[in-house]
Amino acid sequence: MALFDKFKEKVSIAREKVSDKMAETREKMSTAVQNTKEKLKFKRLREGLNKTRTNLVNRLAGALLPGRKIDEALMGEIEEILITADIGVKTTTAILAAVRLRVRKEGLDNAAELYDFIKQEILTILLQGRDNIKSMQDSKPFVVMVVGVNGVGKTTSIGKLARNYNDDGKKVIIGAADTFRAAATEQLDVWAERAEVEIIKQQQGADPAAVAFDTLQAALSREADIVLIDTAGRLHNKTGLMAELEKMGRVMKKLKASAPDEVWLVLDATTGQNAIQQAKEFTKVAPVTGLILTKLDGTAKGGVVIAIANEFKIPVRYIGVGEKVGDLQEFHPAEFVSALFEAAEELEEHEE
Repeated sequence: MALFDKFKEKVSIAREKVSDKMAETREKMSTAVQNTKEKLKFKRLREGLNKTRTNLVNRLAGALLPGRKIDEALMGEIEEILITADIGVKTTTAILAAVRLRVRKEGLDNAAELYDFIKQEILTILLQGRDNIKSMQDSKPFVVMVVGVNGVGKTTSIGKLARNYNDDGKKVIIGAADTFRAAATEQLDVWAERAEVEIIKQQQGADPAAVAFDTLQAALSREADIVLIDTAGRLHNKTGLMAELEKMGRVMKKLKASAPDEVWLVLDATTGQNAIQQAKEFTKVAPVTGLILTKLDGTAKGGVVIAIANEFKIPVRYIGVGEKVGDLQEFHPAEFVSALFEAAEELEEHEE
């Protein structure tokens, strides 16, 4: 009997070792898969910023050559490069002021020494306002009202967000509260089906606030994690839009005091300075807490991301760098700057 017990003990120990080894292997495989995904995501980000890199970073590198003297001619060249990349006059002026201050304080005279400093200044600008980002884990369901004019990719962005959140294991419900346009609801319907998430809608012309209320009510009863509410994409009647958005927020607060938890503004990066103007107008009528910049892959003026972050101190939450669902990426300032400024050989090191 004692011999049999010893045998069972050895078998048990062997099984534990095999189990531990299998768990370790699974963990390694999971880490490897995640690392591969991150590398592919970074590569896609870098590819999506190709036009902006050519227009901004490559020209900066060409101006800030080793041994070149720092003088007003150089400053004028830097100013032109930043402005033509749609970083804007206000933000360009701020960057140049910081550059001049450092040159004076440290007695710099080599243009090449300014490259990394400008890169760091851009990162500092993009980090503004990010301390105010709310965690989706702290409020369930987390309610996001999405605003923006027609044509900027608002409805598509909602669909991609829903798909990505669903893929991450989150239960998502979409509210089709842009009842002004039948096409908006039809488009959201298609995206909801693709993303395999529920959509709450009413007939064209229905009260958007009623749709918002029904959506949140459904989210609460179904214990959803995230609510994405589409809104009317018109800005020509700012007073009417303000009243509509306020009413939507007011009725949702009857069900959840903090609703909406966030208001995200979608902007088309290809419109450059017009995107800044849209941001100015929307921040007048809605308490915008986050930004989504679409179509960055289609423009050489991606510097508008930097300009908007600086002028409004509102965090960029997502950026679109392509047509695929996964190309709407969560915005991380350090990754963005790295992907924008990295040379080809540095990218190879990143992928190793």
